[in-house]
Amino acid sequence: MTLFDPQTLLTALGPWALGGLSLMVFVESGLLFPFLPGDSLLVTAGLLHQGLGLSVAVIALCAFVAAAAGDQVGFFLGHRFGRRWFRPDARVLKTAHLERAEAFFARHGGPALVLGRFVPVVRTFVPLAAGTSGYPYRRFVVWNLAGAFLWAAGMTVLGSLLGGLPFVADHIDLLAIALVAVSVLPLVLTAVRRSAGTRRRKEALGDLS
Repeated sequence: MTLFDPQTLLTALGPWALGGLSLMVFVESGLLFPFLPGDSLLVTAGLLHQGLGLSVAVIALCAFVAAAAGDQVGFFLGHRFGRRWFRPDARVLKTAHLERAEAFFARHGGPALVLGRFVPVVRTFVPLAAGTSGYPYRRFVVWNLAGAFLWAAGMTVLGSLLGGLPFVADHIDLLAIALVAVSVLPLVLTAVRRSAGTRRRKEALGDLS
């Protein structure tokens, strides 16, 4: 069983699947641990809902509550502690992650809480960025609830719709792998761009010397 194999994870959890899913959504949203398979987990849960003995509505509702509650925690952590926990060389709480979220929030404002929901890593740190920047709490709540609902319901319903396609139903394991790959692709591209930029800067400094 692995966190990055949603089908195996949900099946192994059995009657605890709904609780496990809700816990992981909450942790990814509010406890500053961005490397959980949020998107692929919800889509896979929608795909497997009948086998799990769960309705699409129940999965979406629990995910919505967990996502909204997680963002509340992230906002208050940002409001209370700001950037003090972050370090450039940290494994998880990297300054670069927070800076990326802050830039995203500065560019989009309140709607970043909706848009960021669909971007891995960004969805973990945008609520923190909102709290750090002193964004009005009442506005935060509105955008937070909207983003959590659209993401939780959208991903779960998407999975249930895909499950009605014969090819998808017969190849759920392949789809789960593809979903995880798509989820981590933005992280890979960001790392590649950062590495390429660092290499170009070193080459430029070498030319100057």
